[in-house]
Amino acid sequence: MTIFEAIRNDHDVQRKLLDVLVDTSGDSKTRRDAFNTLKRELEIHADGEERHFYIPLMKIDKTQDHARHGVAEHHEIDELVEKLEETEFSSSAWLKYAKDLQEKVTHHLEDEEHSFFQLAGKVLPEVEIKELATTYTDYISKQRSE
Repeated sequence: MTIFEAIRNDHDVQRKLLDVLVDTSGDSKTRRDAFNTLKRELEIHADGEERHFYIPLMKIDKTQDHARHGVAEHHEIDELVEKLEETEFSSSAWLKYAKDLQEKVTHHLEDEEHSFFQLAGKVLPEVEIKELATTYTDYISKQRSE
């Protein structure tokens, strides 16, 4: 497995959770559960991605700006999650913020998958691409089990 495949697998999980989330209504157990699961997945993924993908790429001139941009987008996603936490689950604004989150996360995932992965694949040695996958998946597994 490569780091790109490992990250893409997590992206697929996030997409599914976002679809479930925006399909909920009112202050329901389904909405709360979907939100809490998504929130946890986003936290684990962002932390793992920054540690085991972005940091190595920040050391390379050609990918430094892209890696920094990815970290900045993680912070924007965090802010939307906070906005959802501060809004009543039964409020009509909550669903609007959830859709904003879906749009932001989807943009971020597509940006990575359609441009940043290709650039990173050109600058990272093949052995490192596989090693990063191992350290990333080990980290993600450990965080999910806690």
